[in-house]
Amino acid sequence: MALVYSTDAGRMCPGCRQPADRCTCRAAPAAPVFPDGAVRLQRETKGRNGKAVTVVRGLGLAEPELSQWAKAAKAACGTGGTARDGVVEIQGDHLVRLTELLQAQGRKVKRVGG
Repeated sequence: MALVYSTDAGRMCPGCRQPADRCTCRAAPAAPVFPDGAVRLQRETKGRNGKAVTVVRGLGLAEPELSQWAKAAKAACGTGGTARDGVVEIQGDHLVRLTELLQAQGRKVKRVGG
């Protein structure tokens, strides 16, 4: 059974068993990058009642930088979205706009799935 709270340090991380403010597992390395170094863009509708989202995988950014990049991408597309688990989801079909944004940043882009 993992320690969740300690009177000495407060909340404890169940993964690394360190105090929450000194957690080492939250500062995990950046999300994995594909072997060819390309960022994958995909349009998905599955499980979203037919509504499209544009999914960006393989950016290779840690969580704070990934959230900042997602915020800039959402502003560029004029829509909402989310960043979690190394994946950015932008609401709507924005493959062209995100391709241009990524190429302007000097990244190699591949469109996947149809």
